[in-house]
Amino acid sequence: MQRSIGLAFGAALTAACVGAAAPVIAAESAVILMYHRFGENTYPSTNIRIDQFEAHLAELAKPEYTVLPLPEIVARLRAKKPLPERTVGISIDDAFVSVYREAYPRLKKAGLPFTLFVATKPVGQRVGSYMSWDQIRELKQAGVTVGSQTHTHLHMATASAARNRSELETSNRRFREELGEAPTLIAYPYGEYSLAVGQVAKETGFTVGFGQHSGVLHPGADMLYLPRFAMNENFGGKSRFRLAINALPIKVSEVSPQDPLLGPETNPPILGFTVLGEAAKRLSQLACYVSNQGKARLERLGSRVEVRLDAALLPGRTRINCTMLTRSGRWRWYGLQFYLPRG
Repeated sequence: MQRSIGLAFGAALTAACVGAAAPVIAAESAVILMYHRFGENTYPSTNIRIDQFEAHLAELAKPEYTVLPLPEIVARLRAKKPLPERTVGISIDDAFVSVYREAYPRLKKAGLPFTLFVATKPVGQRVGSYMSWDQIRELKQAGVTVGSQTHTHLHMATASAARNRSELETSNRRFREELGEAPTLIAYPYGEYSLAVGQVAKETGFTVGFGQHSGVLHPGADMLYLPRFAMNENFGGKSRFRLAINALPIKVSEVSPQDPLLGPETNPPILGFTVLGEAAKRLSQLACYVSNQGKARLERLGSRVEVRLDAALLPGRTRINCTMLTRSGRWRWYGLQFYLPRG
């Protein structure tokens, strides 16, 4: 791809983020989208079809949406500065070459900023269908934010603190060698996270982390474990896409358990949270759904919600989505992901 594409993308990016007419309604939340592969139909669980992706871009081009870079979204939320209503951020994991061939030209043409999360080892070895460092440098020079996915894309939640530290230090060194700086944003591989993982990430220079659980960013969210809505062939239809980019947060506190990493003694988890703000007035509308179990039974104690699970969670990743339809027709959303080691 010609280098002029990168320069054109940078100019379009500036126009989209600075000069475009954005909604004047202020908000305090944002939705982050997560993609992996583009037009790679042999991987439906991580792929988005090109026709689906183009439909997404057409929807985002409508004046009611504002697409901003992830660092700007996070900075505004931290400073409690307002965001445009229906702010959206775009993230892409794994640096597959289809990002460069299919997604990048379309995002460049639309003038939409995005963040690319990179695991440094497969890129450096040109394993399979990954991008090259030259291609990643081109994107970075064009204004794309580059974040980390560790060195080997390991399961961090079950790795030792020493292994995780080594992974992050190694990847940071490779980023400095190839791009001139280490990232401060990380997307945890597979969305697997624990409090110990977050501590190591913080100690190695990361200020913002993203999982793979659904939900909406807001000023009270945990900046080391932020939610994203995953888009793939099965969950990338127009109706589901519109539901996601119009979602509002369910703000919570006093979440139990605090650590998403479970063990035999904490499975099933005793799950509960206190709902804050406007959503606390409509808890009768709240429903929670658990992977492999379906709709969960809820006990509501004032603004406190206790989620009663019928059975222990299966080994691996389990997602729990709690949703509430607002009077305006938009959905409020709070998602969690737990991880139970196998064996």
